[in-house]
Amino acid sequence: MKNISRREFARIGGMALGALTTAATLKAQQYKAQPPAKKRPNVIFFMTDDQRWDGMSIAGNPYFQTPNMDRIGHEGANFTNCFVTNSLCGPSRATCLTGKYSHNTGVRLNEGSFPISEVTWLEETKKYGYTNAFVGKWHNKNFGRDRGFDYYFGFRGQGQYIDPLIRENDGPEKQYKGWVEDILADHTIDFIRKASEQGKPFAMCHWFKTPHQGCIPAKRHENLYNDIDFPKPPTFDTDYEGKPRAVAEADMKIGGQGETSYVQDWNEFMRDYHRVLKGVDENVGRILDLLDELGIADDTVVVFTSDNGYFLGEFGFFDKRLMYEPSLRIPLVIRYPRMIKPGTVVDEFALNVDFAPTLMEYMGMPVPKAVDGRSLRPLLEGKQVPDWREDFLYEYYAYPDWHYVRPNKGVRNKRWKYIHYYDFPKHEYELYDLQNDPLEEDNLYGKPGYEETTQYMAERLRQLRIESGDPDLKFE
Repeated sequence: MKNISRREFARIGGMALGALTTAATLKAQQYKAQPPAKKRPNVIFFMTDDQRWDGMSIAGNPYFQTPNMDRIGHEGANFTNCFVTNSLCGPSRATCLTGKYSHNTGVRLNEGSFPISEVTWLEETKKYGYTNAFVGKWHNKNFGRDRGFDYYFGFRGQGQYIDPLIRENDGPEKQYKGWVEDILADHTIDFIRKASEQGKPFAMCHWFKTPHQGCIPAKRHENLYNDIDFPKPPTFDTDYEGKPRAVAEADMKIGGQGETSYVQDWNEFMRDYHRVLKGVDENVGRILDLLDELGIADDTVVVFTSDNGYFLGEFGFFDKRLMYEPSLRIPLVIRYPRMIKPGTVVDEFALNVDFAPTLMEYMGMPVPKAVDGRSLRPLLEGKQVPDWREDFLYEYYAYPDWHYVRPNKGVRNKRWKYIHYYDFPKHEYELYDLQNDPLEEDNLYGKPGYEETTQYMAERLRQLRIESGDPDLKFE
């Protein structure tokens, strides 16, 4: 494959967002709503680690095909504007399980303490006749095995790509030979078969390790994409002019010191990122095929998303944490054949606080008042929701942590993004016009002509924090 220019890469990604195949379009035209299920639906919640919004072909990635991730979106719904409220693995996972912002779960740091008192939607399913399971990366204390699931198969911390140490239920850690995602999928398949034989509905999280940094692909994929030279993004060689110290001094620079120096070969870094995602896609396909084999696909809600986005060279960065688009924007596709029309595209803002109430509503479970998110069900089923959110709150706390990204909070709407770094003696700010500056290069904060917009966005940030019960406000 010949090289693609950096500008062309950015253009292709934007144009292809939400694209649907001809086959999927035809299927959507043939769709007829099925009667509601007579029993509660099964649930499979897939989550990857550090997969950005454009890390699949349904979102226009020009380098590789993800037919099974795409299949969920083509046979269900594809969300073009889904975001996390804290771009860090542990806090985001706690949010996905509770429907609450980090300031309400108490999980603000990676591998932080996830209080047992914060009950997850997955635990609650047992009260409603479900068999439940957690497979993969939990990444918080207390561990997933402490939550009383009917089946647990997971690892501590980040885990290992090759020959991982995994604990099954209350048993000891055991080393499993092979590539981690193949091993996890084997055990999910076994769980689904057994649950289906029992005749009870099942609910499970299957949370991948991939594509967390240090990607090591399965042996069968180690030579994939050798013919591709990946272009660096347009902002790769930035000088950080106009950026606050909080951005310029973040320790996430490719080729920098310490941990960041692991990116020695740009193309191999990019190839491995896409190679491991290819392995994820294959295992998603294995599980989707099993649903077809067992005749339960129509009665199963399937969600595929990521815990946060990821920088792939934008502003010279890798990792996430900052409130920039590559970091906080994530993929989201959802399929439930009985209720969701194939080929549905949702452009409204969806957040990871919405996942829990959405699944709870589909499973016929009451949504606690403490939940911060909203059910996506009306959007999934093509209904108009006049009062849907027009903006959302972002927060990040983990300083100094690994990459010295300063704590920040911000607000994003369809056009503007406002970010407040609040722990310097002199606070720092960013303001971006996403309509005219989608790459977020020109910080407009403090420039003449943007005073009203800045004031409005600052006030919206304060209002959103009040509405969500941010306890930090009382100390400011």
